[in-house]
Amino acid sequence: MENNIRLVLMSCCAPCSCGAIKQLADGNILNIDDFIVLFYNPNIFPDTEYQKRLNEQIKYCEKLGVKYAVGDYDHDAWREYVRGLENEPERGARCSKCFAYRFEFARRFALENGYNAIASVFGVSRFKSQSQVDAAAEQSCGEIQYIPVKWDEALRVKINRESDFYRQNYCGCEFSVRK
Repeated sequence: MENNIRLVLMSCCAPCSCGAIKQLADGNILNIDDFIVLFYNPNIFPDTEYQKRLNEQIKYCEKLGVKYAVGDYDHDAWREYVRGLENEPERGARCSKCFAYRFEFARRFALENGYNAIASVFGVSRFKSQSQVDAAAEQSCGEIQYIPVKWDEALRVKINRESDFYRQNYCGCEFSVRK
């Protein structure tokens, strides 16, 4: 019996997503029928940082021959969504709300494009909490199945060591910049 899983993989950047994308591209996880990498990160600031991360993501997907989609970059709308949470710490309420915002977009994207499952690499970063990501996804994905995956960390580290990826030192939003 086939699983008929058509997966949307939410990605924040190439250094975090490379291992997951490689696992999916090689068919080494989930036994899925089809997947696409979705880069939807209106939280990233400034737009020059957003472009660097987007360009690295596209370059890696194209290297592996993997489908990808890019959501609109509307940082002002994201800022409005998290208004009042600017002073929250990393892994605080702002992060939960940010994850929910992006998963809601992924849910709509999946429905509009014939996908029936969502996974994410948002919890891979040392700056984030996987349980917080999973909770936001479970709350936001609705009728689209959320698949919490424990990605191969050793593979991600190996690919990063062998790559020339642009690497950032903060999660993405202006509130997460380390002093």
